[in-house]
Amino acid sequence: MTLFGEPSEEPGAKRRGPLPPLAERMRPASLDEYLGQEELLGPGRSLRAAIEQGVAGSLVLFGPPGVGKTTLGLLIAKHADLHFEPFSAVLSGVAHVRAAVADAVKRQQSDGRGTLLFVDEIHRFNKAQQDAFLPHVEKGDIVLVGATTENPSFSINAALLSRCRVVPLHPLVSEQLVDLVRAALIDKERGLGVRELTIHDDAVARLAALAGGDARRALVCLEACAATCVDGDAIDEAMIVEAFQHRTLLHDKSGAQHYDLLSALHKSLRNSDVQAAVYWLARSLEAGADPQHAARRLVAVAAEDVGLADPMALQVAMAAVSAVQFLGLPEGRLPLTEAVIYLAAAPKSNSVITAITAATEAVRNGKQHAIPLHLRNAQGGVARELGHGLGYIYAHDTEAGVAAMQCLPDGLVGQRFYRPGERGFEQRISDRMRDNDQHREGRRG
Repeated sequence: MTLFGEPSEEPGAKRRGPLPPLAERMRPASLDEYLGQEELLGPGRSLRAAIEQGVAGSLVLFGPPGVGKTTLGLLIAKHADLHFEPFSAVLSGVAHVRAAVADAVKRQQSDGRGTLLFVDEIHRFNKAQQDAFLPHVEKGDIVLVGATTENPSFSINAALLSRCRVVPLHPLVSEQLVDLVRAALIDKERGLGVRELTIHDDAVARLAALAGGDARRALVCLEACAATCVDGDAIDEAMIVEAFQHRTLLHDKSGAQHYDLLSALHKSLRNSDVQAAVYWLARSLEAGADPQHAARRLVAVAAEDVGLADPMALQVAMAAVSAVQFLGLPEGRLPLTEAVIYLAAAPKSNSVITAITAATEAVRNGKQHAIPLHLRNAQGGVARELGHGLGYIYAHDTEAGVAAMQCLPDGLVGQRFYRPGERGFEQRISDRMRDNDQHREGRRG
């Protein structure tokens, strides 16, 4: 049983220099050796059949680290006899995309072999960069396989998603990790078998639990323990715990609990629990999470959960985003913590998200109301002849700065999308809205 990725060298070849890491050596050579994801790749499953027939097409592989995204791309390329071209969205830009596609076209023309372009962390590309793939996927210049740890619905543009099948991959279960660790210990060709190490049952169970569904993390820990052993030693639970304390937090910048930690931070902020919010922020940063992920979550909280109860919240959150970009870590922890404390202590209101949700539902599910003539653009003679702008009142010309003029379509008059809450600044907004409504309805002079 082996792990995930591309073998560094052909089996049996003489190696030069140090061995690759254990997690690099322990990699599957076939779908039968691939660990986990039986609901997608088990016998008789449609994705497995498509891969084996070489017709899997372009995919987006979505899942946490260490579940086999890179390896699945490699196996797809192998079965389809495609050249595997790895590509990092962190290190590359549109120019690299064009160069890789140009090489793929040349390869196709010279020897008739297609190319699978594997884009790691594809969510790091912005919309314009993602759009660069579209014409080449459509023309068949490349087969695109993107890997992402973030929800594709939010991180990948719709045009690209419509041309790719999204494949969700799940963390491995403890039993699978136990089997993997034991296999690595006895594998004499790619694993640690030549060293005749063993592991206690409680130690391998603890390792599987601490790995959190991440096979790469499990093997990194195993290799760290092995480095402190002499041949023939037994690895015990204390060695596993020590190895994780010293290595695993640094191993992966967005481990299996990445989204759970951000969720705990968000929900603690929403519930106005300052102490819990500071704790979950510290926990995320100590686990190696990208501070920008936490900063983006603060912006979401400011708009979704604090809203207009404290309009300063969004400014504080955006200031934290800028400060983290400017300072980096460790100094960036301070503006992040400052923003977390402010947001947690702020009054809360979800009226903003309720308002836009209600308005969006009215747009999508209701009649498409005509724009009132007096609100239409009156530039140009033809527009004026059609009555555009007729009856429009310039608000600044009125004493109150609010004209007695209807702005909603006739069919929506009286509809209340935004309903201000009763906390914080929204009390003042409610008073202003009431006064403005009276002026628009001509009930006040």
